Amino acid sequence: MKAYTNPVLAIVFILIADQVLKFWIKLNMTLGQEFKIIGNWAIIHFTENNGMAFGMEFGGEAGKLALTLFRIVAVLGIGYGLIYMIKHKYHRGLIMNLSLIFAGAMGNIIDSSFYGMIFSESSYYEPAQFMPAEGGYSSLFHGKVVDMFYMPIIQGTYPSWVPFWGGEELIFFRPVFNLADSAISIGVIMILIYQKTYFKEEKEEEVHIHSEVIEE
Repeated sequence: MKAYTNPVLAIVFILIADQVLKFWIKLNMTLGQEFKIIGNWAIIHFTENNGMAFGMEFGGEAGKLALTLFRIVAVLGIGYGLIYMIKHKYHRGLIMNLSLIFAGAMGNIIDSSFYGMIFSESSYYEPAQFMPAEGGYSSLFHGKVVDMFYMPIIQGTYPSWVPFWGGEELIFFRPVFNLADSAISIGVIMILIYQKTYFKEEKEEEVHIHSEVIEE
């Protein structure tokens, strides 16, 4: 059971933090409302999206349903892989980073699946209501994902000599994202950075087991 403790705690912590923040945003802020945390570099800006991470869209209502169902299937696969890795004692770093991806995916699935049923529509004039008497703004699997972190770290204008964008506004990082998106991104990036370490250990273990089988 000890092998499950840290991954489960990480998943629970991220899910709770992600949902508490999203509930607060929905119930206390109007669409487009924002306040600055660190000057113009770190801003809480309330927006919603119908599609993928970082505010990207995907194919209208039919695409929205397909994406939500795909997310559910994907997270079930990730969950199975996570249990398998824990049971077979894969590298702890790999397990923890996969836990981050799992928690982030779950966080956005909750929005997509249930927010349309439990919240009224957020508008530019008033915050949403929780469990309104007239019902939610949409149906199961058609909820919108809540985003709030906006970090335009670099702002300026593209030099005139830059093809296509010369003279246009430059903003980096432009997308608005949430805690779940951050967890997914950190998990993926860490796996890419440390993949040689993570998977080298597994290869060595496989070779060791194979040698033992041959010797017997």
